Amino acid sequence: MKARIKFRKYGALRFIGHLDVMRFFQKVMRRADIPIAFTGGYSPHMIMSFASPLGIGLSSDGEYFDIELTEPISSNEAVRRMNEACVEGIEVLSFRKISDEKKMTGMTILAGADYLVSLRKGTLPDDWKEKFREFMSMPEIRIVKQTKRSEREVDIRPLIYQWELRGDDIFLQLAAGSSENLKPDLVMEAFMDYAGIGAADTETVKNGGGTEDAGGGHETGEEREMPVFSYHRLEMYADCGKDGERRLVTLEHLGEELE
Repeated sequence: MKARIKFRKYGALRFIGHLDVMRFFQKVMRRADIPIAFTGGYSPHMIMSFASPLGIGLSSDGEYFDIELTEPISSNEAVRRMNEACVEGIEVLSFRKISDEKKMTGMTILAGADYLVSLRKGTLPDDWKEKFREFMSMPEIRIVKQTKRSEREVDIRPLIYQWELRGDDIFLQLAAGSSENLKPDLVMEAFMDYAGIGAADTETVKNGGGTEDAGGGHETGEEREMPVFSYHRLEMYADCGKDGERRLVTLEHLGEELE
C-alpha cells in the first residue's frame, strides 16, 4: 500500500535543503511510529520519494512525498502523530492512500505547479504592472536556458499556463516535472531583461532637475535598489487531460482518505 503526504514548509526552515528535509521526515516517521516499508539488502532505507525538491529559500503550502506502508493507518491518526513529531516550520496537511502503480508516483506524474511571486526588497518602476502585462502578451519569450552540459535558447511562453496580478504579487502557474520544467525565477529574470530593470546592483534615477554629475548627466541623488523577489509554491498538479487537452488536478486529490 502506498500513501501520499502533503506538507507545508515555512519560516526559518525554508532555508534548509532537500537532503535535510528527507532526513527530517525519516526521523518523523520513526518518532510518529508510521508503518513505513524499507528496502531490502544490507543497507535498508525507507521507501520515500518526493514529487519535486523545493529550492533553498522558497516556502510552500503544497509539498508532497510518497511512501510505502507495511499496514494501513488512519489518515487522521497519521497526520496527528506526524505533526506532534514535527517542529515549527513544517506542518503535515494530509495523508492519503494512492495507487500502487509505479507510474503514478508524484515524481512521475508531476506536470504543473503554482507560485506566488512577491517583491522582497528593492523597488520596481511605477509602471511595472503595465510592462508585465505587455511581457505576458508576447507570443514568444525566449531565454537562454543552462543545463549541466550545455546551454540553449528556448521559448518559455508555452510553459506559462496561467498568470495573474494579485495586488502587488504575481501568480504563476508553470510547467513542472521531468519532461518540461520552468522555475519562477527564470520568468522574473526574463521580465527584468524585457523591462530593462536592474542591470546592476543599484540604479541611479536621473532627471533634468538634478545636479550635474562628472559625466555631464543630471542626477537626483536617489538610488533605486535592484529588486529581489521571494517565491512561494502554492500547489503541485498532475495532468489528467486526454487527447492533448490539459486538465490539471492536485496531487492530493488523486488519493483517498484512510479510515
